[in-house]
Amino acid sequence: MLVSTSATTVTFASGAGSGSSTVQRVDVTPSGGTVVVVESTPFHPVDHTWPDQPGDSGQIAADGVSVRVTEAVMAAVSDEGVFAVGADIPVKRGAEGWTWLVGHPLDGDAPAWLAEGARVDLSVDVPRRAGLSRGHTACHLASLALDLALADLWRKDPGADALGAPNFEARANQSSRIHEDGSVDDYRLGKSLRRAGFDTETFAATLADREVAINARLAEWVGSGAPSRVVPEGPTIVDRRSWHCELPEGTAEILCGGTHVASLAEFVSISVSLDLTDPQLLVMTTTAVPAA
Repeated sequence: MLVSTSATTVTFASGAGSGSSTVQRVDVTPSGGTVVVVESTPFHPVDHTWPDQPGDSGQIAADGVSVRVTEAVMAAVSDEGVFAVGADIPVKRGAEGWTWLVGHPLDGDAPAWLAEGARVDLSVDVPRRAGLSRGHTACHLASLALDLALADLWRKDPGADALGAPNFEARANQSSRIHEDGSVDDYRLGKSLRRAGFDTETFAATLADREVAINARLAEWVGSGAPSRVVPEGPTIVDRRSWHCELPEGTAEILCGGTHVASLAEFVSISVSLDLTDPQLLVMTTTAVPAA
């Protein structure tokens, strides 16, 4: 039985780590790997345009046998039938003329039972997902605390972040890499930022004080045990999702396609270190300690 390909429905926004679905397609990529697409999945895929959070790993199983999914990825099929995976997708996420999917790359070839139309069970590596969710939430909190700690360094209005502070994160961030229980963010402190009104000289001279202020704010937020959740606008992989967290300063809402904790009570602590070894590049390393 052939199953037509439609946009993948995803359940990870609600925290789901398992589910059952029907296989839509099994494809071999140009590199020789096998990718499985199902109608509905709990797997969070790495985004091909902003790959900050790694994709989920886990298993696909049926009748007591299973195959391993190495790391879920974005996939898409064009109206002309061109199937593309990950970095080989030639358009931005959500572009017209493409059906958007979650691909499940296998560790090895697909067994005979894993074919179009088959009913399968999907399960995510839950401890790894939990670590990545803590890392992603900590990353957002660190960026908000950074914006607040640098608010006095702006001579012009750069726009506001989710808490109404001057948005250094949006102006300067050039990469974000999330891992289990932490993240590393790079911020470019070049001429364009100075022209935008940011005082890089004072920032460099007060770096240690800024780090102390960020960590004090993060300790306050963790101590609040604030609720945290992902709010989707629809069920498919390309429907917008946003992260909401009810912080003491107000509810922060940030567009985000990743996974997050349900409460800041899941942390013992979140802290950052700021590195300005290269005066043109701020590196912020965020470390989360999970609650037992």
